[in-house]
Amino acid sequence: MNQTATAETDPKRARVLDGAMRVFLNYGFARTTMDDIARAADMSRPALYLLFRNKTDIFRAIATSMLEQSTETTRVELAADRPFAERMMAAIDKSFIAMMRLVSGSAHGAELLDIKNSLACDIAASWRADMRTSIARAIEREARRVGVDLPAQGLSAEGVANLLLDGLEGIKSRISAPDEQREAVRCLVRAIERAIRP
Repeated sequence: MNQTATAETDPKRARVLDGAMRVFLNYGFARTTMDDIARAADMSRPALYLLFRNKTDIFRAIATSMLEQSTETTRVELAADRPFAERMMAAIDKSFIAMMRLVSGSAHGAELLDIKNSLACDIAASWRADMRTSIARAIEREARRVGVDLPAQGLSAEGVANLLLDGLEGIKSRISAPDEQREAVRCLVRAIERAIRP
């Protein structure tokens, strides 16, 4: 089986990733075995090993799938025909807060985030770069639309996008309840919107 096949093109891989995500959320990464994942995916352990070498590979595939979906959702929401703050809030809500809601709802959420930082930090760094690019483009478009010269104000679209992403990381580490996260994000988006107004 081709290791580079995606869950979208291979239903067996999709089954494994869905099952593994449920097991990781229920038992945590450390306690989960390949047998647990095989059972959750309704396949034999040997069949599972034909698709993935170990649970680290499975975890990385889940991270890749989730973060790619998050990036695509962000692109779609930022391209919508709505006011800037609404587009930005929808993008963050559907990509960032939705992922955090899934993980924070698990008793093993903190462990999974720690594992992500150690086993999938390269994937997370790539995701952040993609998110920064999408957000910076939306900020540039909005600044042009309202006639603001960002460099004249000592700002760059990339810098503002990084500020937003840093703020989201801070919100994630400080606030666990999704509704409170959303309200904090709303304040952050309003501040950024004002920064790019004439």
